[in-house]
Amino acid sequence: MCGFSGELRLDGTSPDVGAVSRMAATMSDRGPDGEGLWASGPIALGHRRLSIIDLSACGNQPMHDPELGLTIAFNGCIYNYQQLRAELEAERGYRFFSTSDTEVVAKAYHAWGDRFVDRLQGMFAFVIHERDTRRTFLARDRFGIKPLYLAESPGRLRFASSLPALLAGGGIDTSIDPVALHHYLSFHAVVPAPHTILAGVRKLPPATTRAIEADGTVIDTEFWRPDFTRDPAKADWSERDWEEAVLDAMRRAVDWRTVADVPVGVLLSGGLDSSMGVGLLAEAGQTGINTFSIGFDAAGGEEGDEFKYSDVIAAEFATDHHQIRIGTERMLPALGEAIHAMSEPMVSHDAVAFYLLSQEVAKHVKVVQSGQGADEVFAGYHWYPPMQALTEELGPRASREELVTRAVDRYHAAFFDRPHAEMAEVLRPEHRVEEDVSRALVERHFLRDGAETATDMALRLDSQIMLGDDPVKRVDNMTMAAGLEARVPFLDHEVLEIAAQVPPELKLAHDGKGVLKQAARRVIPGEVIDRPKGYFPVPALKYLQGPYLDLVRDALLAPEARERALFQGAYVDRLLAAPNQELTALRGNKLWQLALLELWLQSHDVQP
Repeated sequence: MCGFSGELRLDGTSPDVGAVSRMAATMSDRGPDGEGLWASGPIALGHRRLSIIDLSACGNQPMHDPELGLTIAFNGCIYNYQQLRAELEAERGYRFFSTSDTEVVAKAYHAWGDRFVDRLQGMFAFVIHERDTRRTFLARDRFGIKPLYLAESPGRLRFASSLPALLAGGGIDTSIDPVALHHYLSFHAVVPAPHTILAGVRKLPPATTRAIEADGTVIDTEFWRPDFTRDPAKADWSERDWEEAVLDAMRRAVDWRTVADVPVGVLLSGGLDSSMGVGLLAEAGQTGINTFSIGFDAAGGEEGDEFKYSDVIAAEFATDHHQIRIGTERMLPALGEAIHAMSEPMVSHDAVAFYLLSQEVAKHVKVVQSGQGADEVFAGYHWYPPMQALTEELGPRASREELVTRAVDRYHAAFFDRPHAEMAEVLRPEHRVEEDVSRALVERHFLRDGAETATDMALRLDSQIMLGDDPVKRVDNMTMAAGLEARVPFLDHEVLEIAAQVPPELKLAHDGKGVLKQAARRVIPGEVIDRPKGYFPVPALKYLQGPYLDLVRDALLAPEARERALFQGAYVDRLLAAPNQELTALRGNKLWQLALLELWLQSHDVQP
């Protein structure tokens, strides 16, 4: 787990090594254990290293293989690297100079070509450059767990593991992308690839490779897309069969994510998802597992911790449990630090919780497993049952066009923060788009083949788009700000491939995630399975008052905000007058959403 940067020239000039070095330096938190810089011909690469596999200098990056003429900068972890290495040695005769997964990636590319990514079990973003052909190859993992940001200009491509790193290199168009702004304000702050909030920065989509030939020819290839249709070969499967299949896939996913040359802990919220990870590790024979839970002061009559549930799991499996209590006095300064750690604006309150948790956890371990992703994979959210009800209401005679249109309506009503018509009230004219681009994005995805029911359409969209550009990005950014690697078993492609085939009614049973809950009963106590659904509680940000409201007001009324002039003054004044009154369909604070964007822009000195 690391951070890398680079510049590729396509105009015959030399890359700006100084800019690449500045970009890499901004990612010292992502890689506190080492740094490297390499340049040759048209390309320069920078790297910051977090040592997880092969702790020796042999694993340093950028990694150059003079025998093969390949240089690689890599971020992530390939869990099956040992198996791939054994195959490359036995069947292809490759020799290795390190024990790192990075070297395996480079040699696998050399052996099997572009589609070698199909063989990778893990999370990854990387760039490989060929010395002899001057071909450059970039890739991002199936879920987009690892980030890869791009900035193109005539004759030049820059890339980095964070958006602020690209800003440090200079020469970026920092105007606000109106399409991305529409997504941010309507699609629950999700800005899907390739867009970012800045017009001059894009991101490589998940499950995508980009090959850039020496002449500048670019070919993007989507190498994975899950199928959400039913498998006829499994038509006679019982509920028990599906539960066994889910449990087997989860066992493998959790086991893969123990691969490391350092200890691996678990972020334990006390909910089903993280508890199941602990249970499966214990089932596999692990003892003394390091587990970590966080709690905050209550506010607005809402409790700020769920320790009573995490304590159950800690006691059941005799973990080395760490209860981390965060007082109100730590929240405000940490909020600014968390916002600065964001590669993109992230409106969800739990970002600061993950930030503070990660800072504490990093004092004990360098790698943790997290329960993120289960709701999007196994249908745990409240908008999935209405989608299934729609499929049943319309019946098999409904045309696909009618099903999609009605499904988009229902999804929009449950998930979107505001309708397109409200944008005229929110945004100044120069920042608006005429088309409802966010609704159109949902419609395009729902229309794709490979999802037969409205529930399948929503699950596919959420697991492929929303998940990577909201909760997964938060976990990556906040943990990496502490030099901590987070691994996510529910975002294992084999887990999703099984979950996608499970009949929707089995996933929706038992108030959501039914098949997962039933499988989990064989592993963990029922009281954490049958508990009310919980979230990372951060009450101080749900109920804006006192210094938090002052922070919001100062950001939205700052000279930079007035000069940027994104929002209509009357709309901002109305929200400030009643800061906790206007909420989104998902109970998000509309005032916080506006303020967070401005706070992020100001934190990264993005000039109007």
